[in-house]
Amino acid sequence: MLFLPRSCITRTFASQAKKRPRRLDRTISLDHFLQRGRALSLWRTIIRGCRRISDPNSREETLHFARDEFKRNKEVKDITQIRYLISTGKTQWENMERYIDGL
Repeated sequence: MLFLPRSCITRTFASQAKKRPRRLDRTISLDHFLQRGRALSLWRTIIRGCRRISDPNSREETLHFARDEFKRNKEVKDITQIRYLISTGKTQWENMERYIDGL
């Protein structure tokens, strides 16, 4: 019977196999999940409301402002700060809606 050294039996590869990405690396808490939904809801409300602005320049400026605010606060992790930002955003949008309806 022929015996081969273990190194001859083991197959070697030219490159390492890639690790599969873990989908659970960045799980968020339930509270963060709920606030994320509220933020998305506010964003959709703003997008829908901007359609009612008749002046194209004002519409684009409003969308640009809202988009910049969301991007600027994208990395906020503190839940109380997130709640505050959503609340402030809703208040600002409600004031803007009153202005839009008055036009």
